[in-house]
Amino acid sequence: IQARTIEGAQMDLPGMYVIIPRGEELQSFTPMDANGMKFVAKYGVVGLSVVREEFIAEGINEKGLSTGLFFFPHYGSYQPFEERLREKTMGDLQLNQWMLTQFATVDEVITAIQSGELRIVGLDDEAVVHWRIGDASGRQVVLEIMDGVPRFYENTVGVLTNAPDFQWHLTNLNNYVNLFPGDAQRQILGRQELYPMGGNSGFLGLPGDATSPSRFVRAAFACANAQVPQEERHSVSQCFHMLQTVAVPRGCVRLGEGKPPVTTLYTACYSADAGKLYCVTYDDPTVRTLSF
Repeated sequence: IQARTIEGAQMDLPGMYVIIPRGEELQSFTPMDANGMKFVAKYGVVGLSVVREEFIAEGINEKGLSTGLFFFPHYGSYQPFEERLREKTMGDLQLNQWMLTQFATVDEVITAIQSGELRIVGLDDEAVVHWRIGDASGRQVVLEIMDGVPRFYENTVGVLTNAPDFQWHLTNLNNYVNLFPGDAQRQILGRQELYPMGGNSGFLGLPGDATSPSRFVRAAFACANAQVPQEERHSVSQCFHMLQTVAVPRGCVRLGEGKPPVTTLYTACYSADAGKLYCVTYDDPTVRTLSF
């Protein structure tokens, strides 16, 4: 079971369901036009896109490979676009579409991208991204492109948010080494007895703001400590509850005069085993299900 939220910030991000059948002929955009690499879907895909149907933000294919993109401003940087290489060029916002239609496992994705045959370029200077990639075995990796070089990292905590880079987020977890589920022990300070105020004092100090680093920490501790149900229905329900800890209520995060507030637009969850995609939107908490 994998799940995530998608937030809208600085721009409108209209979303839609996307279904790509096997054999579908596809073509990547480049910064110039829709004249990049052509490819044919080897596997069927179900996903959720933003802005355009080609820009899949989250998706999964019939083999259980799933991918998602997350904003990565100020840290990610791609290769420059070269017209002579456009037939090998893939726009960053379409990389999910390409990975999901072509590969069944994480290893296949890594081999293809590290071969150097594909050139990944940015389609929008304001929308630099990095990716999480997982397969049916439960393995997850993070892909980040910095200075034009793709870098893969094993996702040892099963969590990804936005910038900074993934290695920074892992290092930042060391700032919370004192946290644990449960209650702290009573102790004496001078002649004053100190005792926990309310339950779960072991998590006292868990950051509660909406920044990417703080949401990473909250999600990592929730992922590591929350109960893992055995039944799919209960696991999906647990995912939606866990993601409420990082959801952003409308109006609580503002970017400035005239700009829309940051809001969790929708929450998505899917099961590789059952072949189902679950989704709720901000204004409708009814769980909608797409069966592959």
